[in-house]
Amino acid sequence: MTVSETGSEPGSDFLTSTRVFYDAIAEDYAALFEGRHAATPLDRAILAAFAELVGGEGTVADVGCGPGRSTAHLASLGLRVYGLDLSESMLAVARRENPDLRFEQGSMLDLDVPDGGLAGIVSWYSTIHTPVDELPALFTEFHRALAPGGHVLLAFQTGGPHRRHDRPFGHDVSLTFLRRQPDDLADLLTEAGFALGSRTVREPDEDLGEPTPQAYLLARKPVTAARPGESTG
Repeated sequence: MTVSETGSEPGSDFLTSTRVFYDAIAEDYAALFEGRHAATPLDRAILAAFAELVGGEGTVADVGCGPGRSTAHLASLGLRVYGLDLSESMLAVARRENPDLRFEQGSMLDLDVPDGGLAGIVSWYSTIHTPVDELPALFTEFHRALAPGGHVLLAFQTGGPHRRHDRPFGHDVSLTFLRRQPDDLADLLTEAGFALGSRTVREPDEDLGEPTPQAYLLARKPVTAARPGESTG
C-alpha cells in the first residue's frame, strides 16, 4: 500500500469513492484490524462513559460501523445499538461476525430515523472521509436525529497533514484519510446546537502502529433550548 501526505480534501463525490474503497478492501481490512477495536484502556473508558451516559433504554446508531466491531463492543456494554455503513462488503463482514445485531446500508448524512429517534450516535473514525464543508450538514443531521438529552461521540485522528492511501492490499482503489483538529470539530458541534461534554486527545500508541494522536469528542443535545447568553443543559 502506498501512503502519501496531502493537504487536500476529497472531491465532491466522496460518498461513492468511500463506498468503492471499502467494498474493495473489506475482507483485508477486517483481518488486519481483528482484535484491535478499543485496544487501549482510554478507548474503552471513553466508550464505557458514553454507554453509561446513554443508558440501555433508547436506540444508538453506530454510523460508519465498518465490520461491526464498535457495534458489538457497544452492545456488550448494554446498549441497544445497530450499525450503519455505506459499504455492503463491510456490512457482510459485520453480519457474519455478529448475526444477532442489526446492520443497515446507508449514509450518516441522511439517517433513516424520525426526529429525536435516537438516544445516542457513535462515529468511531467514520467522519475521516467527510469533506470539511459537509461537516455542518452532518452534525445538523446528528442533532435532528437525537432525542433531547441524547449524546454523540466522535473519534478521529488528529495532527499532521491528511494521508492518501493508494492501492491498499493491492486493490486498485485510493482514498484520503482526513486529520482534524479537535477544537475545529468542537466548534462545529457547538454551532450545530450541541453542548460539548469532553475533549480528549491521547498520544499515538506505538504498539498499535499509530502514526498520529487520537482525538475523542463527547457532546450532548440540550434538553431545552437556551435563551441568548444562557448555557444549555
